Amino acid sequence: MKLKTLIVEDESSLLELLKFNFIKDGFKVDTATDGEMALEKILNKAPDLLILDWMLPKLSGIELCRRIRKNKELKNLPIIMLTARGEEEDRLRGLETGADDYVTKPFSVNELMARVKAVLRRIRPMFTEEVLSYKGIVVDLVSHKVTRDSETLHLGPTEFNLLVFFMENIGRVFSREQLLNHVWKDEAYVEPRTVDVHIRRLRKSINNDVKEDFIRTVRSAGYCFGS
Repeated sequence: MKLKTLIVEDESSLLELLKFNFIKDGFKVDTATDGEMALEKILNKAPDLLILDWMLPKLSGIELCRRIRKNKELKNLPIIMLTARGEEEDRLRGLETGADDYVTKPFSVNELMARVKAVLRRIRPMFTEEVLSYKGIVVDLVSHKVTRDSETLHLGPTEFNLLVFFMENIGRVFSREQLLNHVWKDEAYVEPRTVDVHIRRLRKSINNDVKEDFIRTVRSAGYCFGS
């Protein structure tokens, strides 16, 4: 499953350069050119990673970062700030506001991508793994092969993405709306109840009606993966 990155940068040439390189590295990319546009997009469909310029029109990167960290749903969103401000005091201010890393302009794209991978390994390590496993269920993220107790399972693309997301977040409860936000992302409008249909399909595929069901329905809350 491709990670969605939102790049927020008002310098058009740099924005296009970053977009090109993130797509080349296998990310799904969305962009914004000012802080208010970025905030609207984040609240509507949260990305997996935020690349955020410090100096932005309408709403600064620092203020946007501050607002994100005050939102319980977004507190774990990895944020890398880009800025021409290289003083240690500015760097500390950015980190204290909630950024996970800080890259000073001008920078090489290779340096930024290395920082991105380091942050993802530290903050959300499952995103950098090629294989996920849980109690006999093994998901190969490269070949999209899924097995349970060495038996190959056949999943549709949506069920595969759901399983990957669940296995990246063992034990956490997600509402239907949150699952739509993380799994369906920018697809056309989908009814929340559609989630139930795909959960049933996923259960049938991985349980085969006889094995332990790791997908728990949490009343009035949503779904959770893990025994």
